[in-house]
Amino acid sequence: MFTTRPELVGTFGMVASTHWLASAVGMRVLEAGGNAFDAAAAAGFTLSVVEPHLNGPGGDAPILGHRASDGHTFVVCGQGPAPAAATTAAFDDLGLGLVPGTGHLAAVVPGAFGAWLDLLARYGTLPLEDVLGPAIGYARDGFPLVRAAVGTIATVADMMATHWPTSAAVYLPLPRAGARFRNPDLAATFERLVAESRAAESRAASSGSAASREAGIEAARRAFYAGFVADAVDAFQSGTAVMDSSGRAHRGLLRGDDLARWHATEEPTASVRFAGRTVHKTLAWGQGPVLLQQLTMLDALGVDALVRDATTDEGLVELVHVAVEVAKLAFADREAWYGDVPDVPLDALLSPAYASARAALVGSAAVPDVRPGAPDGRVPWLPRVLTAHPGAAPDVAPDVAPAVGTGEPTVSPIGLSPGDTCHVDVVDRWGNRVSATPSGGWLQSSPVVPGLGFPLPTRAQMFWLEPGLPNSLAPGKRPRTTLSPAMVLDDDGHGFAFGTPGGDQQDQWTVPFLLRHLLGGDDLQAAIDAPSWHSSGVPSSFYPRTHTPNGLVAESRLGEVVLAGLAARGHLVEDVGPWQLGRLSAAGVRADGMLVAAANPRGAQGYAAGR
Repeated sequence: MFTTRPELVGTFGMVASTHWLASAVGMRVLEAGGNAFDAAAAAGFTLSVVEPHLNGPGGDAPILGHRASDGHTFVVCGQGPAPAAATTAAFDDLGLGLVPGTGHLAAVVPGAFGAWLDLLARYGTLPLEDVLGPAIGYARDGFPLVRAAVGTIATVADMMATHWPTSAAVYLPLPRAGARFRNPDLAATFERLVAESRAAESRAASSGSAASREAGIEAARRAFYAGFVADAVDAFQSGTAVMDSSGRAHRGLLRGDDLARWHATEEPTASVRFAGRTVHKTLAWGQGPVLLQQLTMLDALGVDALVRDATTDEGLVELVHVAVEVAKLAFADREAWYGDVPDVPLDALLSPAYASARAALVGSAAVPDVRPGAPDGRVPWLPRVLTAHPGAAPDVAPDVAPAVGTGEPTVSPIGLSPGDTCHVDVVDRWGNRVSATPSGGWLQSSPVVPGLGFPLPTRAQMFWLEPGLPNSLAPGKRPRTTLSPAMVLDDDGHGFAFGTPGGDQQDQWTVPFLLRHLLGGDDLQAAIDAPSWHSSGVPSSFYPRTHTPNGLVAESRLGEVVLAGLAARGHLVEDVGPWQLGRLSAAGVRADGMLVAAANPRGAQGYAAGR
C-alpha cells in the first residue's frame, strides 16, 4: 500500500507526536541519556508551548506507561477534579442548565503539570531543569506558530479584545502563521518553577540526600500547587468575573485550596485480550474502556473475517457498518455507566458474555437510538436529554451553533479539523514506552491567568448537572474525560504505544487503525494513512452536548460505492474529503526487537523521529 512516509525503524529510540518540535525535543532528551519517561515529559512540556490552542500547562494529561525491566504497565492520572464549591446547587443558583463551555465556571484543577512531574519523579532519570529547558526556550525565544493556532486565535479575537484582556495581551494583535511567536510570561513561570527545583536539589545534595533530583521535582510541584501559581489562580478566579458561553460574566469556583489538595495518582490500566495481545487503556473515569468494549464486540462478530473481506467494496461496507454500530453501543454504555464513581461495572462491561449479548444487537441497518446495556442486570440510567429529545441538548435548541471557544477545540461536529488536542508516543532503547494525550487549558476556552501566561482547563463542561448519573457534577470528582492514551503489548513485552487527539472520536479513529495493523498486516504508517471514519451519533461530551442520530462521518477515500452502500443501510453519511479524520501516532518494539514509529500526515504537523 502507498504510504505518505515510511514507518521508521531503528534501535536507539523513537518519538512520535502531533508536532514536529515536540518529537525533536523528545529525541534530544533520548540522545542526552534520558529514558522514555524523561523524553515524554519534555515533549509534553513542549506541546504545551507550541500548540496553545490544543493544550497548555494548566490543562489535563492522562499518561499510560510501560516499564520494560519488570513489565509494569500503569496510568498516571493528570485529570484534575472539580472544585470544592462546584455543586449542582451553585449552578442552579446561577440559572444554568449546563456548565458553560468557556470561562471561569468550567475550571477544574489543572492536572497536566503535576502528572508530568509525577511521571518524572517515579520513572525518570533527569532533573526537571533538563526536561523543562526546551519548553522554556521556545516560550522565551519563540517558535513558528502553526496556521491552525492563528485561525483559532482569530475566532476568539473579538472575545479577547472585548472581555479577556489578559489573553489579548498574549495573543493580539493577531499573529501571522509561521511567524516567530513568544510567550514571555509563560517562560518566566517555567523559569521560576525550575529555580525552585534547582534550589531544593542543592539543599538536598548539601545535606547528603540521595534523592536530590526527586526533592527538586517536589519543590516545583509545591510551587505550582501550593505556591505562586496557585495564588495567582485563586486571585483571578475569585476576584474577576469573565464572560463565558452562557452570554454572561461569572467569577470562578476554583480556589488555591483545591490545587493544594490534589496530587497526580498512579492507577492500574483497564485491559482486554484482542488479536493475541493485551490492549491497555485508562479506567472508566475516562472514556478509554469504550475502545476495549468495541474490540470485544468486534471479536464476538468475527472481525477477522470482516477484515479479510474488506478488500471488496461490499466487504468494506459491512466492516464500516458493523464498526459504527458497535461504536454506538459502546458509547451508549459510556453515557450510562462511566464516571469517577466507585461502582462502574467494568468487569461486566468488558466480559465476553456481555460483549456477545451486545454484539447480537447489530443488524444490517443503522439504528439511531442510544441503547445502553444492563451489565450484571443493572438498569441503565441515561441523561434525560438523550431519551427525551435525541440529538438536542438541555436548554439548547438543536439548530443553535455552539458558542465560539466551546467544546473540544477546533473539532467541528463532523470532524472537519486537523486536530483538537495533542498526543505523544515514546519508546527508548530499553523498551520503556509512554503514550500520553495532553489537552485542556486552551487559549480559546478560558482567559490567561494574569502573570502566568496560560489559561485554566474547562473540563467541568463534561459533567452533567442532572443528579444521580455516574458523570454528574460533584465537588472533588473528576470529569469523565475523552482523553484516551493506549498501548498494545504482546506476552513477551513487544508492542506499541499509540493514540490520537479527537475528543469523542479518539476511541473510534483507533479502531480501523488497530484492525488494519493487528489483523490486516499493515505496518504502523500504512494503518495510520488508511482512510478513516467515525459515528457522529455518539453523544458529545462537550458543551452543548448534542449528537446526530445515525450520523456517519467518513473520508472520501473509502470510495463512492462504499459511501453509497453505507447510506443505503440508513447511515447519514457526511463525506469530509480525503484526508481529514484522525491525528494518530504510534511508537513501539517490533516482534524482532527493532524499534518502530509512525505519525499522522493529516494537518501537516505530526512527525515521528528516531534512529
